[in-house]
Amino acid sequence: MSDNSFPTSGPGRPKDPAKRKAILEAAKNLFLRNGYDGSSMDAIAAEAGVSKLTVYSHFTDKETLFSAAVKAKCEEQLPELLFELPAGADIGSVLLNIGRSFHQLINSRESLELHRVMVALATQDPKLSRMFYEAGPLQILREMTDLLGQAHLAGKLRIEHPQNAADHFFCLIKGGHNFRLLMGCGTALEGDEAERHVKEVVELFVKAYAP
Repeated sequence: MSDNSFPTSGPGRPKDPAKRKAILEAAKNLFLRNGYDGSSMDAIAAEAGVSKLTVYSHFTDKETLFSAAVKAKCEEQLPELLFELPAGADIGSVLLNIGRSFHQLINSRESLELHRVMVALATQDPKLSRMFYEAGPLQILREMTDLLGQAHLAGKLRIEHPQNAADHFFCLIKGGHNFRLLMGCGTALEGDEAERHVKEVVELFVKAYAP
């Protein structure tokens, strides 16, 4: 069976990035709408407007596609560029940008729904929950750990255990309101209220780790 909608992959012929993006968007939508088990590769292909063979040419199986979809969602809100620390950069400004983006990510409808799905699957399919953690939260934690390690070496902050500090930062940004959102008992902070929360966290963090 040939896939006429996608050129045969060969040396020097990269896969179509537009189709990859469409597949990832379809996967994110269906995983959130129908859950992992309720989202087949056939359905994802139909949602993306490509053949199933095209889906498999980009992603070898559903688990790989799920991990890629989670990673893509995180990178949309928290691109690697945010975790760079140029010489002379103000660490407070860098942390503010990260805090704003992370706050927006974790409180988005897509993120909340995905977290609820993972919690529901935790006892049924721990392998899938671990895939989600490694593709999304763990990658963000590693980026932040590297950034804080650089800040320590540059003398901008004094942090002996960067990974612990990264955990502290993200937990503070989440705050109690994120837990209430997950439980369906509150509304997301927005506008000036969200900005005030992030600034308070950054000020507290910088004071706690001041050199």
